[in-house]
Amino acid sequence: MWLNSPKVLFICIFVDLFYVERSVFFVLLGVVGNNMKIAKTTIAVALALGFNNSFAAENDVAAVKNNEKETETIVVIGTRSSPRSVADSSVPIDIIESKELARNGLGDISSVLSNVVPSYNVNTQSINDAATMVRPANLRGLPSDNTLVLVNGKRRHRASVITWTTGGVNNGAHGPDISVIPAIALKQVEVLRDGAAAQYGSDAIAGVINFQLKDDSEGGSFQLQTGQYYEGDGESNLLAGNFGLPLTEDGFANFSFEVSDNKPTSRSVQREDAQALIDAGNTSVANPAQVWGNPEIKNNFKLFGNIGLDLGNDKEFYLFGNWAEKEVVGGFYFRNPNNRGGVYGGPDNTLLVGDLTPDDGIACPVVNIINDAPDPTALAQIKADPNCFSHYENIPGGFTPHFGGKVVDTAIAIGTRGELESGLLYDLSASVGRHASKFSITDTLNAAMGPDSPRDFSPGEYIEIDTSYTLDLSYPLTVGWLEDDINVAGGFEYREESFEIKAGDVASYSLGDTTLSLPLYKQGFNVGSNGFPGFKPEHAGEFERSNVAAYIDIEAYLTDNLRIGAATRYEDFSDFGTTTNAKLTAHWQANDNIALRGSVGTGFRAPTVGQSNASNVSTSLNQAGLLVDQATLSPTNLISVRKGGKSLDPEDSTNYAFGAVFQFDELFFTIDYFNVKVKDRITLSKDFKVTEEDVTALEALGVLDASSFDSVKYFTNDFDTTTKGVDVVANYRADMFGGETRYSLAYNWTDTSIDNWNEDFVSETVVKQMEDGLPDHKGTITVQHTNGDIDGFIRMVYFGGHYEAHAEVGDWPIDIDSAITVDAEISYAATQALTFSLGAQNIFDNYPNKNPYADILGAEYPVTAVMGFSGGYYYLKAQYSF
Repeated sequence: MWLNSPKVLFICIFVDLFYVERSVFFVLLGVVGNNMKIAKTTIAVALALGFNNSFAAENDVAAVKNNEKETETIVVIGTRSSPRSVADSSVPIDIIESKELARNGLGDISSVLSNVVPSYNVNTQSINDAATMVRPANLRGLPSDNTLVLVNGKRRHRASVITWTTGGVNNGAHGPDISVIPAIALKQVEVLRDGAAAQYGSDAIAGVINFQLKDDSEGGSFQLQTGQYYEGDGESNLLAGNFGLPLTEDGFANFSFEVSDNKPTSRSVQREDAQALIDAGNTSVANPAQVWGNPEIKNNFKLFGNIGLDLGNDKEFYLFGNWAEKEVVGGFYFRNPNNRGGVYGGPDNTLLVGDLTPDDGIACPVVNIINDAPDPTALAQIKADPNCFSHYENIPGGFTPHFGGKVVDTAIAIGTRGELESGLLYDLSASVGRHASKFSITDTLNAAMGPDSPRDFSPGEYIEIDTSYTLDLSYPLTVGWLEDDINVAGGFEYREESFEIKAGDVASYSLGDTTLSLPLYKQGFNVGSNGFPGFKPEHAGEFERSNVAAYIDIEAYLTDNLRIGAATRYEDFSDFGTTTNAKLTAHWQANDNIALRGSVGTGFRAPTVGQSNASNVSTSLNQAGLLVDQATLSPTNLISVRKGGKSLDPEDSTNYAFGAVFQFDELFFTIDYFNVKVKDRITLSKDFKVTEEDVTALEALGVLDASSFDSVKYFTNDFDTTTKGVDVVANYRADMFGGETRYSLAYNWTDTSIDNWNEDFVSETVVKQMEDGLPDHKGTITVQHTNGDIDGFIRMVYFGGHYEAHAEVGDWPIDIDSAITVDAEISYAATQALTFSLGAQNIFDNYPNKNPYADILGAEYPVTAVMGFSGGYYYLKAQYSF
């Protein structure tokens, strides 16, 4: 039971100590030190603050901003000038405040954003290798690594997981992991819907998401939530807390935690081939043989800290960081005991039989498959002969591996900012983040090891470490012919990125008994833990790169109503060279009620170190619908080079946008058009068949397991796209029904077209997924009402129709119909401190249209439906505030 977790006990002890001696919060800093770089930074912070200072216990020393009620929401992204309101911004920005974040049943922050930001999409990753552990998301129809993620305005490190098998928009994406951020830690989320590479650097092609952490120096809240799906599965439990402490009379220390467990769901039917086995008398086949649904997430723990201290003389110190970990277990494809190639199935509808004594001159019997069952006489001979072997002997019902692993995420950022006597503003910071994914695969086997194969494996680990050092400067420059100062900003950044591959346990990549004159891998048995072979020592290693950047950013009011901005950024990468990007913005306040805004700029995304160097072997369906082992290799791997692979180049983008802002008393309305052209987009190539000639050549080069691969693919720059769309946001407030009612509308139309692509490297199926794999239209309408102790909301979400190549097989197309889901929640404040809430997501239990190929693989619904395919979910939560 998750409530018995020692982490929960640690939290309870800490909270108890909080009332006895508040200075004990420093104990938490050591938790972040999971990495040597992080540990060194933590020690430096402790020395900088000085442990000899006592921490004030009074509640009346909070910063002025915590005592004043702000009349409008202020944002810090999208400009290097002073923070401004959303309406005054030159680019469209969505603000999701903490109260809105709390009005969601599912705790994952990515799911929350998908509910409230129409241009943001994320879906369930049921059977998708490492993407099961870190779900990729999309902003404005572009892949997850085209969106820059910030925390408190500082670049967030990348995840260690690469999306290997999703197809479509996220094919090969390597973005950050925002699921480690607990919603309760957030003051607000700022979503900049505009290209911003000239301001922030690589990745900011689709936009920027900035997570602002809470900075209260007193008070807090605890939240307990439980829920499950209407089907009776997917039970989830969550405990979260946030509390602020004064740090002397001039600072704050704010901490948040979350611990949760999520049980799996299943929306599966029995596969046709599995049912045929049962009908033929095989009593060892599971029902269903293959599960499609949400993965199990357990021991999911998140901890965030945010610290600030006024140093006097307009200077301040800040520090924030996190530690998070979780275990994920997902499903995989069913291995049919009659015909799974390389494990069970041999040539010409026979079982694959291994000869353990190939030198004795006695051939093993041929076992034919007759009426969906092995010939019982021949199978009995195999079982009676210790020198012959078939995996059917030990696992006659086939098997379905369970893939997952453990994710550990740590980060820390430290800095100081302020204003010098000259009026120069500065911000000097350093940060480091580490994301590790240690993979596991169970209920499988290494076919090449024959009867000696274990069933559970640890196939290796990916580790991403990103380090950044930044200096940002800003100065108001007086120009005689302008009434207002010109804000001139500039800065420097140095970043290091490393991607490490750790080898798996020996059994996960073993060739089996190589002392045999004809080892099993040469008799047709696949090498490695089936489904996800382990990383071999020759593929392990740490790959690094660095880059330096410099930028300048200018904003000025040419008139009282017209503001323009210009930015340019230069970057030099150690692996592929230099790039320079620029951006122009304008904002014209036509009158008190109407403003026009626009931007034009260029951008880029550097290929990640992981995309350039990582390799992976997974079990997937080929375009004929057959289950095979497919290798994804680095573009410079020997096999990739034989198939046309070469070093990656950066993606380049050109974007422009224009829109209008309307404000009339209680009505706020914005409409914005955007157009983003991306050249040399990075994606995974199509599958290239590994021929006998390839195998011979590769074995001569020492690639002894080449025969285990049915096909290979690699990362490539081989197509250009144009993504265009319209965003509409409207808010209205009125006093109604004895209380306050707020109406919100958000709508997005996005269309992506492939302008240029190489048919030799990118398949038509991938092109179709890129263009139609996400809804063109998505919108939300929310009505929120507060009346005394009662608060509630109803939210309707519209999902436009979109396309799925089921299991990435082009011959299994599904047109997913448009759909509407409704969420609702009602809350009652029993006291000033205690609130109870009852709610449901997808309250009418809507599902996407049925999967016409359900009997083939067992998925009852399209598995990439953005609306999800698990149905309605209800929840109950209690919150205590102090």
